[in-house]
Amino acid sequence: MKRPKRILLVKPSSLGDVIHALPVVSAIHNHWPEAEVRWLVNPAWRSLVEHHPGVSGTVLFPREKFRGVGGWIRSIAWMRTLSDWKPDLAIDLQGLLRSALFARLSGAPCVVGLYDAREGARLFYNKRALVSSADHAVNRYLSVLDLLGIPRPASPEFMLPEGNHPRGFSSSPSYVVIHPYARGEGKSLAPDLIHAIALGAAPHRVVIVGRGLLQDGQNDRPKNIEDWSNRTDLLELTAILRGASFIISSDSGPMHLATALRPERTLAIHLWSDPLKVGPCMGESLVWKNGRISGVKDLDDSWRAAGKAPTTMEMRELGRMAKRKTMESEG
Repeated sequence: MKRPKRILLVKPSSLGDVIHALPVVSAIHNHWPEAEVRWLVNPAWRSLVEHHPGVSGTVLFPREKFRGVGGWIRSIAWMRTLSDWKPDLAIDLQGLLRSALFARLSGAPCVVGLYDAREGARLFYNKRALVSSADHAVNRYLSVLDLLGIPRPASPEFMLPEGNHPRGFSSSPSYVVIHPYARGEGKSLAPDLIHAIALGAAPHRVVIVGRGLLQDGQNDRPKNIEDWSNRTDLLELTAILRGASFIISSDSGPMHLATALRPERTLAIHLWSDPLKVGPCMGESLVWKNGRISGVKDLDDSWRAAGKAPTTMEMRELGRMAKRKTMESEG
């Protein structure tokens, strides 16, 4: 296709999905370095995308302001501004009616999306990338490159910011990170499982991060736990994950952030979700499910089956693994 000068990427949310879309921007930037790319994104995730060298600016989608009757009026006024920039190309990776409408209202003469977009979104596209429902999200998003004549990268490139440590956090001694929280019923780790991981990792330092409540008594926690839950912003979380000796996470957005930052040091715990579709995207990362541990590159269809809750013994063994990884990193 004709080389575009201005590209609008529509991918407002969620955290994991935004991270999965970053390799598309990296590939576009490497192929068309002079192209100006603006990302339509929820304000919560802007700090991740604005640091990317291929993103020239953001269009913020303040979803919370559009709720209720008055929200409709505000949303109409906001949508009218989408065509002010006049992009040559719009790419919708959200795949919903609203996101496709945003892409079309931008005035771009060419709108690209995924073939399996929902809610009638495909009707707004000029071109649709063929995808498989069994593919990982990163590969699904990268499929739009085929329509643009851009080669797919051998390995996804994320280009995330360095981040900055929160006040009072020390990067030494070395530490293991546990991210136990997740949206979705039955995906978060219960306090006894968190404690088991920490006991297995003892005496090494264990840092808990994320948004949620441990719902346990402070006196019941292993002494090597530092609870940084609800005390970090996104750039601070990025810095903590980047500096970790090993990361154990629930199936969540921060797990995908950890995978992008430290793929060889990240293990994702999957209880019922499919790790081939929504797990770590890098082959060197690890997955736990149904009492088994495997590298992502070695996963097969047997890992798609329904899972079971882990036992404290299994989680203590994960802690021991984290301890071994920490000792390896220390030489």
